[in-house]
Amino acid sequence: MSPCLLVRESARFLEGARSAHSGELVHSERPPIAAIASLIYRLFPFLTWLPRLGRDEIRRDLIAGITVATVLVPQAMAYALLAGLPAVYGLYAAFLPPVVAALWGSSRQLATGPVAMASLISAATVGALALDSPEAFAHASILLALLVGALRVIFGVLRLGILVNLLSTPVVIGFSNAAALIISGSQLHAILGVERGRESLFVRSVAVEIQRAVSGVDWATLGMAALALAIMLALRRRHERVLIAVAITTLISWLTGYEGSIVGDIPRGLPSFSIPRLDTNLFWLLIPGALVLTLIGLMEAMSIARTIAARTKQHIDINQELVGQGMANLVGGVFSSYAVSGSFSRSAINFSSGAASGLSSVVTSAVVVLTLLFFTPLFYYLPQATLAIVIVLAVLSLVRIHAVRRAWRVSHADGAIAIVTFAVTLALAPQLHWGIMTGVILALAHFVRRTMRPHVAYLARHEDGALVDADAHDLDLDRYIAVIRFDARLYYGASAYFEDKVLEALARLPELRYIVLDAGGINRIDATGVETLSRLVEDLRAGDVDIYFTRLKNSVWKVLEADGLLAEIGEDHFFDWNQQALDHLWSQMDPSAREGSPLYGQPLASDLDDNK
Repeated sequence: MSPCLLVRESARFLEGARSAHSGELVHSERPPIAAIASLIYRLFPFLTWLPRLGRDEIRRDLIAGITVATVLVPQAMAYALLAGLPAVYGLYAAFLPPVVAALWGSSRQLATGPVAMASLISAATVGALALDSPEAFAHASILLALLVGALRVIFGVLRLGILVNLLSTPVVIGFSNAAALIISGSQLHAILGVERGRESLFVRSVAVEIQRAVSGVDWATLGMAALALAIMLALRRRHERVLIAVAITTLISWLTGYEGSIVGDIPRGLPSFSIPRLDTNLFWLLIPGALVLTLIGLMEAMSIARTIAARTKQHIDINQELVGQGMANLVGGVFSSYAVSGSFSRSAINFSSGAASGLSSVVTSAVVVLTLLFFTPLFYYLPQATLAIVIVLAVLSLVRIHAVRRAWRVSHADGAIAIVTFAVTLALAPQLHWGIMTGVILALAHFVRRTMRPHVAYLARHEDGALVDADAHDLDLDRYIAVIRFDARLYYGASAYFEDKVLEALARLPELRYIVLDAGGINRIDATGVETLSRLVEDLRAGDVDIYFTRLKNSVWKVLEADGLLAEIGEDHFFDWNQQALDHLWSQMDPSAREGSPLYGQPLASDLDDNK
C-alpha cells in the first residue's frame, strides 16, 4: 500500500470519530472506536488536517515554506548572536522546532523558531550566571530551552493556558517597549565596531560602548551596517529583503577583504541527539527566566495565532498550543536548540504567502536542513554588522508608543503600570524577570483594588427617560427612594464595600424610606455576599427602611433561593425591572411624592438601558 493511500485509509477509519473530537454527535454503536480515535487526535492533532491536504494546499504550503525560509535562515543566525551563541545555534533552533510546533500545535500558520524576545530573555537569563566558557553558556542555553519546553507541556496538559492572563496588556506593552530598546542597544557594539560593554547593568554597558565609539568608530563596520540598512529599507516590501542584504554584504565582505567582525566558520551538518547534563544548582538558577519565557512565549504565540485565526476562522486551543510550543522546545533542546517561540514577522509572511497548513513549516525546516548540510560555508564572510541590522529592524514592531498613550487615556492606572514596567525592565536589565514581576504584581494589585471597590451608582431619571448615574449626570436624588446599582459580583472581597455604599444612602437621604437595589450587574454571589445581604436587609428594616431587588440574574436567584434568603426577604420584594419596583412603591405613597420625584418621568420601554 502506498504512503498516500495509507494516510487516506487511516483518515477514513478515523472520520467517524472526528466529530467526537470537534464536539459533534457520534453514532452510539461505535463508542470504543470513537473514544480511541478522539484520543489519537489529541495525541496527534496533525491528523485533523494532514490527510485532507489536496494538491492546491500542498502547492501553497511549498511556496509559503520556501518564502519563510528565506527570512528564517538569516534571522536565525542573527537571533543566535543576540542570544549570546554562535550563529549555528540559530540554525539548529530553526531545524526541528518549526516542524514539531506545527504538527502538535493548534495554529496551522504559526511559524515557530528563533525570535528576538526569546533570544533576549535567554541571553539575559544565562548571561547573569557569569559562566566561564562559551561551551558552558551554550549548555545552559540548551538546558533553559528544555526547562521552558517542560513547563509549557505541563501547563498545557494541566490546561493552565489561562495563566497567560497574568500578563495584562499594560504589562506586555511596557515590557515589549523596554525589550525593543534593550535588543537594539545590545547591537550597538556590532554596528559601531567597538568592543562590547560588559557592565552588570544594560544601561551602563551602552554608556561604555558610546564612550568607546566617541574615541573611535570602526568606519568599515558602520559603513557595512549602513549598506545593509539601506538595502532592507529599499526592499522593505519584499520578503526576500533580508536574504538579499545578507548576500550582497557577504559578497562585498569577501571581495574587499572586509576587516570588521564576520560570522566565521559555521559547522556543516545536522546536530546530533544529546541530552544535556543536569546540574541541580544551574536548574534552580534558570527557573525565573524559564517562567518568564514560558509566559511571554505563550503570549506571543497566542497573539499571533488569534490574529490569523480571526481571518481563517480556525479554532485555536490555547492549551494545545502550549503543548506544541513545549514539545518544540523539548525536541529542539535535545538537538542543540535554544529557546524558541512563535514569530510575528514570519507568521505574517507564512499567512500572506498562502500557507494552508503546518506543512509549510515542514518545508521551511527542510530548507534549513539543506542549508546546514550544504550551504553554511557561504556565510563565512557574512558581516556581523548586517545581522545586527537584521535584529534592529525586526524588533521595531515591538515599539508601541501609541499603545502606552492609549492605555493612559483609557485608565491612568493602566498607563502607569505600563510606564513602571518599562522603567523597571530597562533599569534592571539584563535581569528582565524583575520587570515582568513588577508589572504583574502592580496589575494584580490594581485588579484586586477594582474588584474590592467596584462602581456603585445612585440612579435618577435622565431627560431621555433612562435611569442613569445621578452623580455622573449631575442629577438630583429622590428624597424617599434610592435606586442603587452595584456593577460587580458580590463576593467576599467586595461585600464590605457594597454594604458601606448602600448604608451611605441613609446619610445622604435623611427621609429615605425605600431602597431599590438594581442587581443587574451582580452576576455571582458567594457565602459572604449572601450573609452581607441578609444582615443588610435586617439592619435596614430595623431602621424602617425597606429594600427591594430588581433585574436579579437567574444564577444569583438560585443561590438566594437555596439559602432561604429569598423567602426571608419575600418574593414580593423582587421585580424584573426598576420601573416595576418604582410603580409598586409609588402606589403605596402619597401622589405628591411621585410628582416631585427626580425618578419620575416617561420611562423607556424597558430598563435594558439602565446602565449609563
